[in-house]
Amino acid sequence: MLHLRLITPADRTADVVRLIENTVGTTHLVVMEGAARNPRGDVVMCDVAREAGDELLTGLQDLGIEDTGSISVENIDLSLSKRGAKAEKEAPGEAADAVLWEHLTDATHEESTLSVTYLAFITLATMIAACGVVLDNAILIVGAMAVGPEFGPLAGISTSIVQRKPRLAARSLIALLVGFAVAMVVTVGFSVFMDAVGLFTREQLEGERPQTGFVYAPDWFSFVVAVLAGAAGTLSLTSAKSGALVGVAISVTTIPAAANAAVAFAYGDPAQTWGSTEQLLLNLLGILLAGTATLLAQKWLWSRTRAASGTKTARRRS
Repeated sequence: MLHLRLITPADRTADVVRLIENTVGTTHLVVMEGAARNPRGDVVMCDVAREAGDELLTGLQDLGIEDTGSISVENIDLSLSKRGAKAEKEAPGEAADAVLWEHLTDATHEESTLSVTYLAFITLATMIAACGVVLDNAILIVGAMAVGPEFGPLAGISTSIVQRKPRLAARSLIALLVGFAVAMVVTVGFSVFMDAVGLFTREQLEGERPQTGFVYAPDWFSFVVAVLAGAAGTLSLTSAKSGALVGVAISVTTIPAAANAAVAFAYGDPAQTWGSTEQLLLNLLGILLAGTATLLAQKWLWSRTRAASGTKTARRRS
């Protein structure tokens, strides 16, 4: 269940209440007239089943509440209420399958913003991965994958394509490109420093690397894994099962490939540099295509579910 807290202008409260009452899956409606001070208006609260949340939020936006008042949404961790259980039962579909598009857009906006923190994480992850590829240490590679924040911008691009939000697409693309560019440039300098102090050697990079050699040898399996990981990561975001994102992060070879390309460039090894770059681009493409396809499929399936539910409701009323 979701809890909505609204501040509505007094002249729109009746429309808001009517919308909530007519939305299947809502309950616990509370109206406090004149309670809001900034902005002035009424406070309206209700609980809504997650699977009915997107429909209600869209209706509230159509009424202009986000412009003249406010819309706040919170997840309810525990709700002991027979009315709440009934509302969830009446709502169309399953809560785990529901997509809150505004929540997804807001989440990807935050994750795809080019910030100092984002640059720090992607740079540190690439430097850790550089140590992993030179030492042929799979544990360091997995750790670097988990630290890397690159899935956020990729999810932002997929969301912007489906939602037709060009500003989000531009912001996400800039964060992705600038992030990897900065991380790889810094890692080149890091590699030169590590070589100067004797911790990295060319022989380590070009020797046998059974644990990490895959990062500069792209193949169809790399693309298949990236597609599967992209679909899993997108489902994790839309279903609020963020724990699955860790598994997604350590399934794709983006950060390690970028790190190997940077180290190989520092040592003037064009074969590994291009091979790693191809691996990086192949993984990014696979995640992007899978994420976009997953969101499109979810949007289509959920529209069918809502249409079927609307037909059943109309038949009951008639």
